[in-house]
Amino acid sequence: MNDAAYTNNPKLIMVTGGQRSGKSVFAENLALSMSHRPVYLATARIYDEEMRRRVELHRERRHERWTNLESPLFVSEAKLSSSDVVLLDCLTLLATNWFFECQENADEAFAEIRRQIDALLHNCASLIVVTNEIGLGGISANAMQRQFADLQGRINQHVATEADEVYLLISGIPVKIKPQQ
Repeated sequence: MNDAAYTNNPKLIMVTGGQRSGKSVFAENLALSMSHRPVYLATARIYDEEMRRRVELHRERRHERWTNLESPLFVSEAKLSSSDVVLLDCLTLLATNWFFECQENADEAFAEIRRQIDALLHNCASLIVVTNEIGLGGISANAMQRQFADLQGRINQHVATEADEVYLLISGIPVKIKPQQ
């Protein structure tokens, strides 16, 4: 295992899939294989007991090798080293936070999320982004949910386009979809 060295071309890896598909565990193992002390950048806001339990589950799974940071909005302001391997978990919660911060203006939220991710990428050696494929379940009858699903799809496409590697997790099984093998 080698810690990622500083580069002017940081590595971007996207890990996507459905809810409880194994994305976070896969991404955590990937980060640990890339660095002796990776950074876990959490974006969750704890707004109810169920979310608190989810966050605790994630915290319990990580051990002392991790540097843990939390930022629900301004991820680009995280105190990082140019040699850090960063795991952002997750882009969907970051998008949710910005969507509501921007009063449900999806274009404004997209621009801010893109700025945050692009700036974050250039503050570290490698960035692993965990996200969700929320648009696979059909079209919602609710206009706000449709707007958010569109936002999530747009930001996922942006990250996937820029990414060096993209993995899709299906029932705990990672499928590498970029670059194609």
